[in-house]
Amino acid sequence: MTSVDVLILGASGYGGGELLRWLSMHPAVASLRGTARSHAGKPFHAQHPHLRGLVEGTFEATPDWEALAASERPVLFSALPHGEFGKLWPELEAAWPAGLAERLTIIDLSADFRLDPAWIYGLVDWKPERMKGATRIANPGCFATALHLALLPLAEWRPAFIAVTAATGSSGSGAAPSDTTHHPTRAADFRAYKVLGHQHEAEVLRTLASEGWEAPLSFVPQSAPMVRGIFATAQFPLPAGIDAAALRARYEAAYADRFFVRIVDGSPRVAATTGSAFADIAVAARGGHGAVMVALDNLGKGMAAQAVQNLNLALGLPEWTGLKAAGSWPG
Repeated sequence: MTSVDVLILGASGYGGGELLRWLSMHPAVASLRGTARSHAGKPFHAQHPHLRGLVEGTFEATPDWEALAASERPVLFSALPHGEFGKLWPELEAAWPAGLAERLTIIDLSADFRLDPAWIYGLVDWKPERMKGATRIANPGCFATALHLALLPLAEWRPAFIAVTAATGSSGSGAAPSDTTHHPTRAADFRAYKVLGHQHEAEVLRTLASEGWEAPLSFVPQSAPMVRGIFATAQFPLPAGIDAAALRARYEAAYADRFFVRIVDGSPRVAATTGSAFADIAVAARGGHGAVMVALDNLGKGMAAQAVQNLNLALGLPEWTGLKAAGSWPG
């Protein structure tokens, strides 16, 4: 099996912690390092207490590019806040030792390069062959992942209207609290935000357009009183003659070979996906109208676990390598 050495930029946040958790169990990872300027010198478990005794190492103030360049298969994950990696990009490239850029596999968890055509958009369940050998991968957003999974099988039908509501947990806003994202202000509340104007729409619309569908999408994101998880519901008119069984068959066919996408009965359950790389999908149809529901962990399938899937596919490994783990049911 290919052996890689990994460096995580911004390893102290929720995404960084999830990467440390998954990669520490990955059989192809030979070494694992992480930077966090404000926590430099502290052990990983100081910010991620669940990793105590399991993941050794300390946060470094700056990347050791020379050490990474010494690796035969160097890998860089960026879990920096949105906007930071893109701003640092010229500085990072200038600091790399000769020959590193050509050998370095980079997976960015932020939004900085998702619309950049020079980067591969890392939606692993859409044409996964795109990932093989990729060295610049932009990981999708968590809402975008759920919406893609719900909508891509409908592209051939091109419904005249798509209405999506999707609720997310507080961890989706990152580790730094604000007046609207701090968990105590939302734990007993439920509200919509960025109505009809969420930044993840652009990712979804671009992918659907590449499938020949200029989708008439109406998206309302919601803030839910949970820590982890996304639950998205897409509603749309059905083609004549399509009932619930035919709609389900379409999704079963679309994801037949996708290990981490499960078609379930009734309603998906967020808690059944928490802490895992799985996304659960269910469908319903009545009176010419269809509904597709998607549940996933925003930090797992919607972020770090999907990033590890991207690494696996880029290296030519089975996509489930290091990721075959059940969620933490009941939550």
